[in-house]
Amino acid sequence: MDSITQAALGATVAGAIAGKRCNAKVLLAGAALGTLPDLDVVLDYGDAVQNTIKHRGFSHSLLVLPPFALLISWLYNRFRPDEFWSLSRVFALTLLVLVTHVLLDAMTTYGTQLLWPLEGYYSVGNIFIIDPLYTLPLLLALIAAMFVKQRGGKWCQYALVISTLYLGWGYTSQQIIEKRVTENLTAQNLPSQQVLITPTPFNTFLWRVTVLDDGQYWDGLASILDSDPTIDFESYPLGAWPLEDETKELVGLRAFSHNYLSYREENDALIVSDLRLGLPNQLAFEFIFAEKQTNGEWALLEPTQRYPSKRSLAHLSILWQRLKGDQSISSNLQANN
Repeated sequence: MDSITQAALGATVAGAIAGKRCNAKVLLAGAALGTLPDLDVVLDYGDAVQNTIKHRGFSHSLLVLPPFALLISWLYNRFRPDEFWSLSRVFALTLLVLVTHVLLDAMTTYGTQLLWPLEGYYSVGNIFIIDPLYTLPLLLALIAAMFVKQRGGKWCQYALVISTLYLGWGYTSQQIIEKRVTENLTAQNLPSQQVLITPTPFNTFLWRVTVLDDGQYWDGLASILDSDPTIDFESYPLGAWPLEDETKELVGLRAFSHNYLSYREENDALIVSDLRLGLPNQLAFEFIFAEKQTNGEWALLEPTQRYPSKRSLAHLSILWQRLKGDQSISSNLQANN
């Protein structure tokens, strides 16, 4: 999730644990701890692909965070002893703030290495990486806690219940769409072995459906508010890796994306795209792996990220119309501009 949400979640968790002892210092400490796991973005792992796939690694591991939280708690009690903030209470606050951060990240599509150093990326995909409806109750509770200090802890507790219920709604909405997708794939005689259902930006009502096939993938949009359960799928080429050997970066990117990758040549550049994040014409993660030489052979490069020129905020208004049930709008939003 975005940094504002993670800081707000950390502060709210800290305030809820503090209860009647909730104050500005507690909230600031919670916000700082809630941001801490994402500081791994300052590390350079060598190239754009490695920086992408190794984010949410050791700093997001449920095997690393408990001893780290214990160390922080011991240091605090060693230098700032307090009768109320005992070692056990500080440890509970620190651990819960850190763990809720990584569990929320795992709710998004990006993928989180919850068991690092063991391999594996975990993602539920029931919330977009930025969702104001999730964040707003947390921010309102923090504002209330600053001005109504006697009940600050209660406001934080109420906000956590509301935000957690919203995550539950996101999962429920996803399951409703999944049932509709299964029916559509059967009716339209499309494959169902690899199907991904992810929320579109900033909401849990409109969902993008991606279906992998042999040499192509199918993409469509489905809204909870659709009157017609039919999903209109559009076909796009998957392409193939044109070189004989695969690089370690490609192997890592395939594991990170669960093999939701496409390959294409554009302006003599070999572009590998993660199909999970974005829409067909504005995917968030695209990397240039090689360039074509004058003799027609591919020369490998240090992978760099390509930022799509077609990405536009104008698409948000189109998505809003589609969310409300306008099924004439396809996942290929470029065709609707």
